[in-house]
Amino acid sequence: MRTGVIALLLALVLPASAFAAVQPYQQNDATGFWNILPPGENGFDNGAQLLAFEADHSQRPPHNDDQLAMYGDLVHVAPHLQAADIPKYFKDASFGVKPGDVERTYSPRSDVTIERDKGSGTGHVYGDTRAGTMFGAGYLAAEDRLFFIDVLRHLGRAQLTSFAGGAQGNQDFDQEQWAIAPYTESDLQRQYDQLDDLYGAEGKQIQDDAQAYVDGVNAYITQAKLNPNLMPGEYAAINQPTGPADWNVRDIIATAALVGGIFGKGGGSELQSAVVLEQAQKRFGRRRGMKVWRDFRSAEDPEAPTTVHKKRFTYEATPKHVARGSRALPDPGTVKPEPVRQGSSSGPPGGAGGIPGSGTCLPGGLICLPKANSNALVVGRKLSKSGHPLAVFGPQTGYFAPQILMDEDLHGPGIDARGAAFPGVNLYVELGRGPDYAWSATSAGQDNTDTFAVDLCDPNGGAATIDSLGYMYGGKCQAMEALTRDNSWVPNAADQSPPGSEHLVAYRTALGIVVGRATIKGTPVAYTALRSTYMHEVDSARGFSDFNDPSKMTSPAAFKRAAYKIGYTFNWLYVDNKHDAYFNSGANPVRARHTDPNFPVRAKPQFLWQGFDPAAVTARYTPARQHPQVVDQNFITSWSNKQAKGSRASDAQWGWSSVYRVQPLSDRIRRATRHHHKMSLVDLINAMEDAGTVDLRADKVLPLALKVIGRPRDPAERRAVGLLRAWVRDGAHRRDLDNNGEYEHSEAIRILDAWWPLWIQTEFGSVLGKPLYKDIQSILSIDNPPNNHGDHLGSAYQDGWYGYASKDLRTILHRKVRGRYSQVYCGRGHLRRCRNALAGSLKRALAHDSASELYSHDQVCNAAGRSGDQKCFDAIRMRPLGAVTQPLIDWVNRPTFQQAVEIPRRR
Repeated sequence: MRTGVIALLLALVLPASAFAAVQPYQQNDATGFWNILPPGENGFDNGAQLLAFEADHSQRPPHNDDQLAMYGDLVHVAPHLQAADIPKYFKDASFGVKPGDVERTYSPRSDVTIERDKGSGTGHVYGDTRAGTMFGAGYLAAEDRLFFIDVLRHLGRAQLTSFAGGAQGNQDFDQEQWAIAPYTESDLQRQYDQLDDLYGAEGKQIQDDAQAYVDGVNAYITQAKLNPNLMPGEYAAINQPTGPADWNVRDIIATAALVGGIFGKGGGSELQSAVVLEQAQKRFGRRRGMKVWRDFRSAEDPEAPTTVHKKRFTYEATPKHVARGSRALPDPGTVKPEPVRQGSSSGPPGGAGGIPGSGTCLPGGLICLPKANSNALVVGRKLSKSGHPLAVFGPQTGYFAPQILMDEDLHGPGIDARGAAFPGVNLYVELGRGPDYAWSATSAGQDNTDTFAVDLCDPNGGAATIDSLGYMYGGKCQAMEALTRDNSWVPNAADQSPPGSEHLVAYRTALGIVVGRATIKGTPVAYTALRSTYMHEVDSARGFSDFNDPSKMTSPAAFKRAAYKIGYTFNWLYVDNKHDAYFNSGANPVRARHTDPNFPVRAKPQFLWQGFDPAAVTARYTPARQHPQVVDQNFITSWSNKQAKGSRASDAQWGWSSVYRVQPLSDRIRRATRHHHKMSLVDLINAMEDAGTVDLRADKVLPLALKVIGRPRDPAERRAVGLLRAWVRDGAHRRDLDNNGEYEHSEAIRILDAWWPLWIQTEFGSVLGKPLYKDIQSILSIDNPPNNHGDHLGSAYQDGWYGYASKDLRTILHRKVRGRYSQVYCGRGHLRRCRNALAGSLKRALAHDSASELYSHDQVCNAAGRSGDQKCFDAIRMRPLGAVTQPLIDWVNRPTFQQAVEIPRRR
């Protein structure tokens, strides 16, 4: 209805010959592409549609949920999906629209035409000019996600509370964003203005694309303000009935800062690492404490599964000899995190400081995102039945209604691509396909953020204190730059939080944002976090632009050249009809020799990044050849795991140990290709979905604990062990294959859910002591369960103490262990003590394993009338950004947007 009115008006003033030509279905398309993006492409609902939905939840806007069942029901079919049934669970991702399947055709400007298909409502954009294509992409974003992109541009500026309301979750996200990427409006404009200066014609093209995109967004906003049927109903709900202000290029930068700051960074936890070392040495002494710290740090665990199987790529190795005076370890007990929220009328001062931690969100917040995820399964042509590479891959970005990603099909000069992109920065397809190739990404998280210690001083000449607002740099006392954000809110229909306000402050130095303060040998210092992509949030657009241009994507080598232009830390996967490839992107700073990447570094010239320019925020970066990469490996799996041998885990990543969730993916490919067998695309889909319901604890660690325990004498414990062993033998899944409302092996699952925290505390806690045990968990939580602390994000088992437990128990069982710990923690190295301790923790768990005790506290399930329901506790929730909600779906650890690809030929 809404775009039909626009098309009619344009048709009255523009002759048909003035519209951009629409390409036929599958033109310039090698075919072989499927994708899925729940709940549905259309994220628009006007006031009338909202009222209709509130009156009757079956009355949804078109294409609001037509991919939800396709996505959610696969879990009840795999691993028995048949090739003929792929169209039931994935949609055709060909270029263009089939004849007879066109739902609407309209031209918001004379050089661009948009078609919508009946099947999913996906927008297919055809531009006679490149500017027309970009205009169409902006117009499409506003049509499908106007309210969402408004949320994102405000959140990118840490203004979500002022825009949408003061729910605690919104306050938390504002504080986290201001800690990661605090920018003034001039900072945002500078990042746009500098593109042509930094990258010449390539940068100028991005500037032109961005302006045309903004024009497209604003064209829709102008029409929506004239026609209330085109205005999202959510604006009235937040007391903004006139709708949004016009877009500008700074909004693109702010949104990119949000997305890249969450998914495209790594490191920055050097100060937390130093605190853990301090606590370890306090408990065990200087030498032994360092060994214990190394056990848990897992910087270069030889057992960690890697994406590149053979070749070694060394990055950021710890030097044998650390330069004297370079480490900046704080005096014990002096660390003060830097608060971002320094004033509030709704609660005590405080808030996030530095790099955000767990990524969980409190109830009521509009946005809740996993911090790093996504998975990929790629099988090379040698293991493929067809002789063509196979790929099933996609990003895990949480679940929203509407989805935080959008599906788009873009065609014009220099662009020919279809796939998913974040609305608000969807100038280019970010994860998708070209005419005869496809690509995707997983979060990499290698170390592009470092912590430096600057000596504090008083700009007015007084004595320095730990609270001083000056720092020594370049031989003189410099004043810190205070970046402030003031937010206030009042209740609205969507958020009934009481009126309130908050004052956010981030202090910026030449070496990044202040994240903490302490003393070093009595001298007050500030610790700063310097991220290599800070002030360069959209520079990565050069790589995305290349991905969308078939003339630049002619081979795996060309793919790697494009990926290298992306400054954010991602693992990129690629397939065409003959080859597969992998490349790890990121602006990896070249550090000063003999500095320790595990801990903060003194801010002296000889210890800074090589070639560091504080004015431009640039440095020397590692060349492409040093980045982990591979072409035509037999198979490639990635689930944000270690990239390659020698690629050291960042100081924020302590979980790259002997157990990681990529293993269930690799296990299934290895099993399917044993004895010279080969895989089909449907086999790979089955492998993905089957792995997606595995409880990693039960699959990889539980068998070891059961081996230690043996056959208990106590009947209740013996019965529990039998149930757990049967679950492990059956694949350790958390799933309901027959869809009868209850997990198979539900009792065993319940036992492990109750036992895991007691087990880990028993195995490690008594040796480490409470303070150290707690401090390690501040960097690596003991578990990442499907419930995600009430957030229902789908993504699970990303980080946990799974590898710690495995290595420790294998050691006490005298099994093969590479990279042994400095001691055995379970039972302090005595098998009988370990057995008794684990059995005792199991017995305690059995006294607290009722469903009501474990699962009844979940607010989402309680609101759904399913208190204490085990399946509901795990279930995926589409987090609503408006009044149109979606039902829960069964848990599966799977990408939000996913492609299934087998390309039979070249374009």
